[in-house]
Amino acid sequence: MPHATAPPATGHRPRWWTELPLIAVVYGLYSLGRLLVRGDVTTAVDNGLAILRFEQALHLNAEHPLNRLFTGTPSLGIPADFAYASLHYLVTPAVLVWMFRRRSAAYRAARVWLMNSTLLGLVGFTLMPTCPPRLLDASHGFVDTMAQYSAYGWWGAGASAPRGLSGMTNQYAAMPSLHVGWSLWCGILLWRHARHPLLRAAGVAYPLITVIVVMGTANHYFLDAVAGAAVMGLGALLARPVTRLADRVKGRLGASSATVRTASEPVRSPIVSAGCKTSAGERIPGQRTSSADSPDAAADGASASADDAPAAAR
Repeated sequence: MPHATAPPATGHRPRWWTELPLIAVVYGLYSLGRLLVRGDVTTAVDNGLAILRFEQALHLNAEHPLNRLFTGTPSLGIPADFAYASLHYLVTPAVLVWMFRRRSAAYRAARVWLMNSTLLGLVGFTLMPTCPPRLLDASHGFVDTMAQYSAYGWWGAGASAPRGLSGMTNQYAAMPSLHVGWSLWCGILLWRHARHPLLRAAGVAYPLITVIVVMGTANHYFLDAVAGAAVMGLGALLARPVTRLADRVKGRLGASSATVRTASEPVRSPIVSAGCKTSAGERIPGQRTSSADSPDAAADGASASADDAPAAAR
């Protein structure tokens, strides 16, 4: 995805006091929008079953064996539940801060890429509310591992939401999986920009582990994960056009602001005296004058001329 991490055209280093509010506002709008676009439960269940049938037609069935493994092996299921409930909110901000501090030239494009993909995910939740496997009827063979191991964590029946706050989240926002999408974003940035081999290896492992976790905990179908990766790809393609548009809008707003400031400033004369003139014989207070310019010298000169005139006549 070459367009996603291209250096910004302006080369201006972002400032944290402008970046932090921007990210907070976008994430707040995303969270609020995700909560407000709750679809009809019946429609969400129908969409979930349609995905399941489509996977079966393609002979894709990774969810069932992984879910049975996690529910039958607490040493795998419990860490997987913790990973699902926490890494989504910890690793992504950590990578964003790391890019801001260590790879500032590529930070802006990475941030725009993430925001694009997150908002595209919100569009997916709106257009296709989807019931996750864990909320399907038990006859479909899925077990909610987070409900099974809820005594070990802070979550309850509402996936990663804390106990008692399941009503504050949209449980039918399974398509696309932004758990997978965000982990892919983190992985690509670590692989591209990290220098240490362990960090680059983590960039490869993290999205792969996330795909296994979301399916094993019955929170997502495999096609949800595929859609999450597709959303990140589309967000990467839109990163450069969105950045150009933002620069153009910012430039026009800056030009308008400069015009307003110029119009509000008083027009000043380039002449220091502002057109004022002094009268004849007027001196600036404290100014020293030569004897030739003084009034007494002028009077003496006039008397001498008068005395010389009769002498010349004789």
